[in-house]
This record gives sequence, structure tokens and C-alpha cells, in this order.
Amino acid sequence: MNVINTNDLRPGQMFSEPVFTEGKNMLVPANFPLRQKDIDLLVSWGIDVVKTEGNLLEEEQIDDTLLNNKKEESAEKTAMGIPSVPKKPVKKETIKFSISDVRQNSGSYRAYKNLIEKLNSVFSGLKTRLDVEMRAIDNISVLLLQDLRDYPDSFVGFILGGEVSGNELAKSSVNTAILSALTAYELKLPNHKINNIVSGALLHDVGMLRLSKGITEKKGGLSEAELEQIKSHPLHSSKIVQKELFGSHEVNLIAMQHHERWDGQGYPDKLTGAAIDIGARIVSAADAFEAMVSKKSYRNSLSGYQAVKNLLADNARRFDPAVIMAFTKVMGIYPIGSIVRLNDESIARVVNVHTDAPVRPVIQILMDKRGKVISPGDVPTIDLLSEKTLFIKQAIDPGEFEESNE
Repeated sequence: MNVINTNDLRPGQMFSEPVFTEGKNMLVPANFPLRQKDIDLLVSWGIDVVKTEGNLLEEEQIDDTLLNNKKEESAEKTAMGIPSVPKKPVKKETIKFSISDVRQNSGSYRAYKNLIEKLNSVFSGLKTRLDVEMRAIDNISVLLLQDLRDYPDSFVGFILGGEVSGNELAKSSVNTAILSALTAYELKLPNHKINNIVSGALLHDVGMLRLSKGITEKKGGLSEAELEQIKSHPLHSSKIVQKELFGSHEVNLIAMQHHERWDGQGYPDKLTGAAIDIGARIVSAADAFEAMVSKKSYRNSLSGYQAVKNLLADNARRFDPAVIMAFTKVMGIYPIGSIVRLNDESIARVVNVHTDAPVRPVIQILMDKRGKVISPGDVPTIDLLSEKTLFIKQAIDPGEFEESNE
């Protein structure tokens, strides 16, 4: 096993065998170029060395590897009857792995949509200044926790798949509440506390209803004045919870504090560490993950894998380290519902995780290595902890996988 100092790594380097960090967590596969953000992540984690069974490839070897990859790809296309050098790039049919196409008739999908629709109805009432009671939110919280006990894996898959369109504020709030509940369970908080955390998560961004659409739906960057207005939404959320819904003190703390930071650089009160309510600390992490995996008007979503990596790279700046540890233990490195490419080029969906082996989850093959989409009734399940010849090469867009002929 070769040990390499992190300081000696450079972007573009390739190794003949996979490179691993601590605990055999793979950093990059064999013959895969190292990226600057991979190195930055190691530095942010405080990882001083990486290990590999292989050797650093010389420049000539890298060129040969890339050339051979091209030749293999060309030969495979020729065998399949695909011209290897078309006159211009021809875009293949986009293959979509739609969770709703497979599960839209399932109880879990109907339950998930029902939660969003119910919360959206409450938000519509608040937006038009109708009298809305806190009991409506509490009822949704109870229903969400009941559904989550029945469909925990499906709900996380729906969050990553982004299958429900419209009602964006309600969908984001339901997603954050689901992730917050799972984290709170992992932290073994009492049931009454979990109920309050779910209600607070459902209402944490309700103050956005008091801001103009010109700001909340703006494409591109915000001006300093517009950013200050966005930063005022916790105050609006707190006011709605207290003055309009007459919610509990615990729910109000989440509404007010979910943008406070562990290092004291958050808003509105620059609270530090344990001075921030535990519910607000949980919702803060769940909200950040949900935002990263959701498409916005101004950017595309990240994969669940990249979002988890970003949380792990926080280093106690924004988030409570204990909360992040619990969150990532629940979600895994490749969260349930993640779409991944394997080393044999097949495409799969993560259906279960091993907390003690986060990079080797249980998967279902969606597309085989020849590019054939597997029908839903024939999808094989593989436990990567047992199947040692396969490993995850990369996480890809959870909504669709596109490839163009070259």
C-alpha cells in the first residue's frame, strides 16, 4: 500500500488503482483524474495522507490511458452499429429514471404529495391573511411522522428525485421536515421535541411569504439590499408563528434561529454554539442539504453525494458537528435514492445504506453496462458490501442521465 501526502497531490494526477482516504473510503477510482475540489476537500477534512495499491501514472501513461478509453468506447460503438465518427455530434435519446413513473401509484408517493398539498393549502391561507390555526400545522406534523415510519426510504428518494413540481415553498418545507425528523430520531430526542422540530421545520421559511416574488424568484445574484431583505425572513417567520398561529416557544425558536451559525456568524442575532436551539441546529443542516439537492431558478441541483460531502466539509463553521454526524449517519455518503454510475458503467439507484460501510450501499441496477434500461419488474438488487468486484465510480444527476455520441 502506497501512502501519499495530501500536500503532494495535484489536479490531473491519475493512479493505476483507486485512491482511498481513511477507512477505505474511495477518493477517486483507478485511471480517473484527480480534481482540485477533491484535494480541497481533503484539506478541509484535515486528512494528511491518502493510500493506494497502485502507482502515479506518468504523463505518457495518462495519454495512453485516455486514448485506450477512447478506442474501447469507439470499438463498443462499432460493435453496436453506432458510427464512431459522425459528421457532427448526435445526441442520444435522453433516458430518464423517474421515481414517480415507477411509484406514482404507490402509497408512499401519494402520501408524500398529500403532505405537500396540505401544507401548500395552509401557506395559501397565510399569504392571503386568512385565519389559520396552529392546529393545521400540528396535524400535518403528526401525519408526516406517521408516514415517515411507513416510508422512510421512499421519502428520501422523492427528495433527491425532485419528482413533484410546483408548490416549491411547501415542497421545500416538507422535505426539510422529513430530513429533520430523521436526524432528530438518530439523536434520540424525546417524541415531544421531535414533534416541535417537525412543526418548526414546516414553518421555518414561512416568512418568505411576506417577501416579494421579484426577490424570492429572481434569477441571478441579489443586490446587497435584496440580500438584506432575504435575511429578514426569519423575523417574518417568527412573527407569523407568534402573532398569527400562536405557536409554541420551541417552534418559534426554530423559525427565528435556523440561520444562526455554530461559529456565531449567522443571523439575525449571531448566536454561537449551544446557545442556538437544538431544533434550529437540526433544521439548519436539513435545510442546507435540501437546498443543495433541489433545482433553483438560478442554478442546478447537486447530487445527494456531493451535498453530503459539502456538509462534511463544513468543519464546525455553520453547523453543529454532532448534528452533521447524525445526519450523515442517517443519509450515508450516497443517500437512499441517489443515482450512481458503477465501475462497469452500469447505472443504479441506492436503496439502502450501511452505516459502517457508507461507500458500499445496497443498489438496484437501472441500466446495465451495455446501456440497456432494466424494466421495473426485473430490477436486480446488489449489496456492494458483498459484491466486491463492483464499486461506485461517481454519483450522477438524480433526475436523468444524458450522453452524447462523439
